[in-house]
Amino acid sequence: MRLQSYPKLSVVLSCTFPLMPASLAHLHTNNCSSIFSHPPMLIQTQINPTLKIPSFSRKPIQTHTLKDICLRGNLKEAFQSLPVSSNDHPDETYAPVLELCAQKKALSQGLQIHAHMIKSFSVSESVFLATKLVFMYGKCGSVRNAEKVFDQMGQRSIFTWNAMIGAYVSNGKPFEVLQTYKEMRVLGVSLDAYSFPSLLKASGLLKNLYLGAEIHGLAVKFGYDSTVCVVNSLVAMYAKCDDLFGARRLFGRIDQKDDVVSWNSIISAYSSNGRSMEALELFREMQKAGLDSNTYTVVACLQACEDYSFRKLGKEIHAAVLKSAQLLDAYVAGALVAMYVRCCKMSEAVRTFNKLEEKDKVAWNSVLTGFIQNGMCGEALHFFYDFQNAGEKPDQVTVISILVACGRLGYLLNGMELHAYAIKNGFDLDLQVGNTLIDMYAKCSCVNYMGYAFNRMPDKDLISWTTVIAGYAQNSYALKAFELFRELQLIDIDVDPMMIGSILLVCSELAFVPQVKEIHGYIMRRGLSDVVLRNMIVDVYGECGNIDYAVQTFESIQFKDVVSWTSMISAYVHNGLANEALELFHILNKTNIHPDSIALKSALSAASSLSALKYGKEIHGFVIRQNFSEGSIASSLVDMYSRCGMVENAHTIFTSIQSKDLVLWTSMINAYGMHGHGKVAIDLFNKMKENLTPDHVAFLSVLYACSHSGLTAEGRQFFEIMKYEYQLEPWPEHYACLVDLLGRANCLEKAYEFVKSMQMAPTAEIWCALLRACQVHSNQELGEIAVQKLLELGSTNPGHYVLVSNVFAAKGRSKDAEKIRSRMKERGLKKSPGCSWIEVGNRIHTFIARDKSHPECHHITKKLDQITEKVEKEGGYIAQTKFVLHNVEENEKVKMLYGHSERLAIAYGLLKTAEQTPIRVTKNLRVCGDCHTFCKLVSKLFGRELLVRDANRFHHFEDGVCSCGDFW
Repeated sequence: MRLQSYPKLSVVLSCTFPLMPASLAHLHTNNCSSIFSHPPMLIQTQINPTLKIPSFSRKPIQTHTLKDICLRGNLKEAFQSLPVSSNDHPDETYAPVLELCAQKKALSQGLQIHAHMIKSFSVSESVFLATKLVFMYGKCGSVRNAEKVFDQMGQRSIFTWNAMIGAYVSNGKPFEVLQTYKEMRVLGVSLDAYSFPSLLKASGLLKNLYLGAEIHGLAVKFGYDSTVCVVNSLVAMYAKCDDLFGARRLFGRIDQKDDVVSWNSIISAYSSNGRSMEALELFREMQKAGLDSNTYTVVACLQACEDYSFRKLGKEIHAAVLKSAQLLDAYVAGALVAMYVRCCKMSEAVRTFNKLEEKDKVAWNSVLTGFIQNGMCGEALHFFYDFQNAGEKPDQVTVISILVACGRLGYLLNGMELHAYAIKNGFDLDLQVGNTLIDMYAKCSCVNYMGYAFNRMPDKDLISWTTVIAGYAQNSYALKAFELFRELQLIDIDVDPMMIGSILLVCSELAFVPQVKEIHGYIMRRGLSDVVLRNMIVDVYGECGNIDYAVQTFESIQFKDVVSWTSMISAYVHNGLANEALELFHILNKTNIHPDSIALKSALSAASSLSALKYGKEIHGFVIRQNFSEGSIASSLVDMYSRCGMVENAHTIFTSIQSKDLVLWTSMINAYGMHGHGKVAIDLFNKMKENLTPDHVAFLSVLYACSHSGLTAEGRQFFEIMKYEYQLEPWPEHYACLVDLLGRANCLEKAYEFVKSMQMAPTAEIWCALLRACQVHSNQELGEIAVQKLLELGSTNPGHYVLVSNVFAAKGRSKDAEKIRSRMKERGLKKSPGCSWIEVGNRIHTFIARDKSHPECHHITKKLDQITEKVEKEGGYIAQTKFVLHNVEENEKVKMLYGHSERLAIAYGLLKTAEQTPIRVTKNLRVCGDCHTFCKLVSKLFGRELLVRDANRFHHFEDGVCSCGDFW
């Protein structure tokens, strides 16, 4: 919105004092005529009645045709009527034309008049006309020319000084006003009543209360403190300097409050300082005093209607405007448009705009900005087309608005067109335009042009640096963002919390804990440690894996908000501490803070990772009670139920959502795939394609579903569809999935040829998939190739080294296996110990291989012995010690197998749960072949369904059969 483009009420209104000669008022306002229509002595007589009035000729006043033409406002005709030479009466000839040029802001014509005057006579000899020239140039925005005329004058009157000060003020040069004022004081020039408004406005622009108070003292000294225009200017100055108390006190000292300008000044003062209620209360008092509103009153009151809560009062003012036709001018109409924009009533704003007979650029920009502020970027672009069709030329404000819309919509080409227009017109060098260009390119993920726009800016502020650093950070150019941050530190610019937030995002991406600590210390030293930043620090420490620092920071937050709790819960989940996450969520529910959707999704993720069905159902109940209907919550619920083995419940949630997004469809496809229902997953994927375009993740889910169900032909077909029909370049995960799919079907040669034909270099995961298939199908030759390729990549994943070590151990190459384990130690990598957990009652019970720490360890061991004895006698179970790859005695290998963590969890489940109920166990690693056989026998001999989720998939054991088909 460009409300600032409307006349500043506090100044305009202060200079429409009814007793002021019309010829003087134009020095201070945009609506009055020139200040020099009367001879200087006459003006001084009006100001100071004690002076003697000189005698004037009583000859009849002749009406000059040129003056009449100028009064009619016809500049072209006035030019044609200028005499060739005006040596006799130059003041009468040129003064009205100069006034008209000032009124029309016709600089080109004014320059021609000045040239005509120079040819006709010595301009510097006429103080009156030279003053007129200073005034004209000031009104036309040519301060430099005004200064030249002013400097060449041998003599100057107070009106000349006022004209020069007015030129500086009207062109936004308050510092120059201050310098001119000091010069006047040094030369002993006496101020008059019309000097003070300009000086006071300059003080307000500078927010220099000390200077304003000094000028106030001079006004009192010279006896102008009771002059209405000076009082009004004083009120405006104190308001601009954020001293509303002083402004209100001055207004209260006015004995006769019958001047609408005084009321306008104080109403505008409160309105421009965001004190809307006080401004509107003063308007009510003004109405009670019986004073009629004018244009400036209406504009000030409309500006006070600052948000949606004032919409009713804004409409009342609009109704009053419609009843008073004389108030409906361009300023009022523009203020109405801006008011409706602020109140989020864009339909009324557009309707009001369409009723304007003359639509200026300010009105167009107000509506355009309103669309942007109300998130209606598409409508903003359509409105911009209307703007262009109307023949309007975009200015900086227009360019900024459309760039914002292009950035939010991701319309890169449109944004680049505007950038070219901005360069052509020199707008790109403007600070705000440059900052908006950076933001637009960042949102469109075009970092090269973003950097170009940043480097081209001649002047950069903190926003420029913050925007470009955030742009690099959000587009995964962390090192470049960090490099710019280091460069910024060499410049004398203090960083703000937003900048720190961007750098913390960079540290999170780089997992650079030392830098996070450094920034954390900087925040504490600079006193910037508010709740928002502390929440971010908790989040970043969690992302970087430093959970201890995250906990310390979280506990140091005295007044925690929902983001604080959510950040800490997410940090626990991210670091695999699901139990702690659920415990903290339980504590959160005991506070007065209600979890938001992000906290709920984090808690559901924790429940999913633990297969904690009871906790998941509790959170689901909370979601229903709080009426959360977001698609992302539904996706999290589907994921939670599927990971807890309840694929039917996941399907129920899925079907209950009317408007399904791509994430929800993908979650359901993944759920079916995880549980081995490949055909169902494929049917769902094909149904999804009817309305939505699948992305990389959706194709990955359906490929995994094909892999888990052994659907080789279908998987290869989907890979081709993704690549050629949807033009999606496969990720390494897609390649690994297809290699795994071919490996399951014992098509190892095809899998190897496929890996060799890849356009990208195969990743460790791809070689790992091939190696695992070679291990299952005993293909030593290809397995050896996969081992060598895997070791050459130098992976940091300990699971890859464990797989290679196990392959060597299975072949009896114990020395090679030992070398691999030594390499792991050298690189600081550790194998994750096998861990299983089961939900019984209100707790998650965790077991590690041959664990003795559980309180009921004795009963669990006894129950497991009974189970093992039964499966040996009735099921013919014999321990397959080949799955124990440690170099120990055979009986020790048997003991190691019997003590695997999932067997302890199953024993505890049989010990503590009711008969016929399913037993749900989750394991962090893949289930070994011997335990897989053990689980099948338990399901058959004990009549219990076992749902075991390992690191790869779900195993449904029922009546001696597993859903994986014995290949996982």
